[in-house]
Amino acid sequence: MATQIQRDPSDEQVTTAVETLKLLADPTRLRIIWTLLHGEHSVNELADHVGAQPAAVSQHLAKLRLARLVTTRREGTKVFYEAESPHIERLVEQAVLHTDHRLDRPNHKRRARSA
Repeated sequence: MATQIQRDPSDEQVTTAVETLKLLADPTRLRIIWTLLHGEHSVNELADHVGAQPAAVSQHLAKLRLARLVTTRREGTKVFYEAESPHIERLVEQAVLHTDHRLDRPNHKRRARSA
């Protein structure tokens, strides 16, 4: 059963949600967040995993960090990143799972709608 929304979101919430979705609309940032959902990583590890230059990944991470979508942990000279909250995890997972509907993937069929 779907969660019911008790009230309309405020203008501030709508604006922030739109900003979050815009940040996640970039393929590299979405891949970075997806990777971070499965554990923390350094910039170089993320760059290798997503196939981008470390400098570019670092810029993406700076934007994600400013938006509070990722957090950091320092260990010596290395900085490790991870996804900020379970809300981001659910948002990204649902967006990716939704593609199965759009791509007609057999393992993720649409539920029949009630008449």
